[in-house]
Amino acid sequence: MTGHAVVIVGGGPTGLMLAAELTLAGIDAVVVERRTTGEFEGSRAGGLHARTIEILDQRGIAERFVPEGQKYPGVAYAGIPLEISDFPSRHNYLLGLWQRHSERILGEWVAELDVPLMSGTEVTGFTQDDDGVEVELSGGPTLHALYLVGCDGGRSIVRKAGGIDFPGVDASTSWMMAEVEMDDEPEFGFHHDSIGTHVLNRREPREPISVVLTERTPIRTGEPSIQDLRDALVAVYGTDYGLRSASRISRFTDMTRQAAAYRSGRVLLAGDAAHVHPPQGGQGLNIGVQDAVNLGWKLAQVVNGTSPESLLDTYYSERHPIAAQVLRHTMAQVALIRPDQRHQAVHAAMRELLSMDEPRKRFAGMLSGLDIHYDLGDGHPLLGRRMPDLDLSITDGSLPLFELLRDARPLLINLGQPGEIDTSPWADRVKLVDGSYKGEWELPVLGVVNAPTAVLIRPDGYVAWVGAGTNHGLTAALTTWFGAPAAA
Repeated sequence: MTGHAVVIVGGGPTGLMLAAELTLAGIDAVVVERRTTGEFEGSRAGGLHARTIEILDQRGIAERFVPEGQKYPGVAYAGIPLEISDFPSRHNYLLGLWQRHSERILGEWVAELDVPLMSGTEVTGFTQDDDGVEVELSGGPTLHALYLVGCDGGRSIVRKAGGIDFPGVDASTSWMMAEVEMDDEPEFGFHHDSIGTHVLNRREPREPISVVLTERTPIRTGEPSIQDLRDALVAVYGTDYGLRSASRISRFTDMTRQAAAYRSGRVLLAGDAAHVHPPQGGQGLNIGVQDAVNLGWKLAQVVNGTSPESLLDTYYSERHPIAAQVLRHTMAQVALIRPDQRHQAVHAAMRELLSMDEPRKRFAGMLSGLDIHYDLGDGHPLLGRRMPDLDLSITDGSLPLFELLRDARPLLINLGQPGEIDTSPWADRVKLVDGSYKGEWELPVLGVVNAPTAVLIRPDGYVAWVGAGTNHGLTAALTTWFGAPAAA
């Protein structure tokens, strides 16, 4: 029997990001992935939103992704473009990048961190008790772990075996997606008809053509064939454009479900294992990566004994509402793009509404992830929100604040007089930096806020405490998030 502190089931973006976060925190984690090494998810997800890119920047790897994608100045809600280039972020854009590239880059980073990956291996079941989890594998040894995390997608074996309910809404329509080679060059872009919305697209001249087709017969089941794809093309366009070959043909629906719990004892869920929804708005990969970054440091502190197990309860209380909001809005977008006249009238009204600045900012902030707000109580507007990537002046010069989060450690920025804050009981856990910033403190959607005198930042980049001329509440915040003070 082989032992690890954490077994992660699923080597997609969520699982890989979680593995990296745990490894940065010194936790022994292993990834179990049913696919063989080098198999990626094709064109399943098409972009990285601004907050996801910021998270990657916090770990010093955003520059690996950005050159491989295409920057767009806005996001879209049910096809309605929403500008975000005026948002206060270094990454105020959508990065068009297929999941196969995002997953490959994350995989390369995780390999550099020496995270073990068991590819071509499936989890068949598990048992848990007070001491840990025994994870059963196909054709291999049983793994022992302190915790098991299911990042294994919408059909999650971990969720099912853990007996976690997955309530929601059944599918009402379905789409076919593929990457193809054609003899004839089609007219690229969106096509709308009585069936629905269809897309033919090619981002790069040498890339295969991406196809998304709304199916005439809704809620079809099973994996589609190339003949199914050919028939659907002819039904929509009157031709198959000389379809020669197709790879990665898949079918997806507007089924929308969310796990009733994100944790059962020593078993947790993240990404699509915890929530599934239609792809409108491009949220899935992004909120999965953000799940991983929220969970990673908390699970690491519980494993190493810094924090009590109750810290894991905040993973659910923070991330479940975020996913619930995403689910509501993806369902709304599916309704808005239905081709009948009544739904199109609502779509036109929504387009008019979103042409106004305030609604545009609110919806774009939600889609981009830049408006995420964890409820950490009343206080300064920064509390529970992402820390802005300020150009911080410190003793050695100036640097972007995100550079101080590279090692995934808690960070306290003292913007007052040096030496005013004493964090010595947490010195082994929390990095204290004296600095200054003279510009405005501006948050997406909210606008300019009062400048704080100190900020306590969690490893995921969210603000856990704000000083406003006093250190009141700091000791409680340090204890809540980073464990009891060390004995004198």
